Amino acid sequence: MHTEIDIFDKPIERIRKTCELMGLGADFDRKLPALETYLEGLVAEGETSEERLTVSGLIFVKQAR
Repeated sequence: MHTEIDIFDKPIERIRKTCELMGLGADFDRKLPALETYLEGLVAEGETSEERLTVSGLIFVKQAR
């Protein structure tokens, strides 16, 4: 059995929930493709911490407003 673990699942879900709580749900939806690309870049540079990816992603969404 092959199970694929996506390192982005938890950070993106946490970012989505936080944005909704902050009233930034529309910003999250609009920026999701760019956010995924940004997170992929961080992982390519060696970042593997879900917490750091979450924080970096939140900062990205908030700044990209």
